[in-house]
Amino acid sequence: MVFNLIALFGYAIVITFPYWQAVLVGAIFFLSWSAISLPATMSLVSRVLPPDKRTMGVSLHSLVRRLPMALGPIIGGVLIGIYGEKTGVRLAFVGAFILGIVSLLLQQVMIEDDKGVRGKAEKRPSRLWRFMNPSLRNLLVSDILIRFAEQIPYAFVVVWCIKDNGITATEFGILTAIEMTTALLIYLPVAYMADRSTKKPFVVITFFNFTLFPLVIFFAHSFWMMVVAFIIRGLKEFGEPTRKALIMDLAPEDKKAGMFGLYYLIRDIIVSIGAFGGAFLWQISPQVNFFTAFACGLIGTIYFWIFGKDLISPVSGNQFNSESK
Repeated sequence: MVFNLIALFGYAIVITFPYWQAVLVGAIFFLSWSAISLPATMSLVSRVLPPDKRTMGVSLHSLVRRLPMALGPIIGGVLIGIYGEKTGVRLAFVGAFILGIVSLLLQQVMIEDDKGVRGKAEKRPSRLWRFMNPSLRNLLVSDILIRFAEQIPYAFVVVWCIKDNGITATEFGILTAIEMTTALLIYLPVAYMADRSTKKPFVVITFFNFTLFPLVIFFAHSFWMMVVAFIIRGLKEFGEPTRKALIMDLAPEDKKAGMFGLYYLIRDIIVSIGAFGGAFLWQISPQVNFFTAFACGLIGTIYFWIFGKDLISPVSGNQFNSESK
């Protein structure tokens, strides 16, 4: 409830004050919603599902999230096309505010409070570091490199498509919808297989798709080539729920939310540097930006391939390996 109210406050700022300074202030609140709510969400999934169902649970969570993410860009593009940038964006934020209120009400009705005691919450995240086992630390290192591959070109993909290659706002919305639809189609089959086998291969494939996207988008200069690139971008979700389930499996049973939060705190602080660095690389040239991202992804993928620990699903008849325990 608190996290939703924070996001709604950010939307209200942008709706009320039509200035770019207000957008920056509001963005602090609504852009942080996903990150600050994720540990609580993953802890809830872990609490209500057994280990052999967690990947499917995370996948269903991601699946539900991607439905509006696939439709949103199209609706936003249409609103901007009809009402112009200023009014169209404001109407989009009004819609987001209304949907936020609806989600807030639904959560209060559908989610039960966890009244059981699941361990004392750690007020200082740094103290949780000693509970992070080597397998989880290796996953964190590779994930940081992969997120460099994503974030270095992230803000400039729309510039590359629209400004440099003549794609319209509506076409870019369609490309984003294609990305999300691709992710939707693969979530459940992959989750079914990952819950019944090892998780590492699915994470490696995901990291490879993260790596491949900046290379393919650089050579895409037509709408249909960009369709291929955004399908690959959608395939980066191939093992994302599996990776989140792997984090939950490797985290201590009584510290899952805290460990999840620490993992993302460390990763996102470091990766934010990559987002700033991407701007400097873009000023040199788009080629430098995209190829640097590709190099980071390649190193991260190889690192996890070599040092990442596998995790055997209980359904397969085997137990988790000793280090993962």
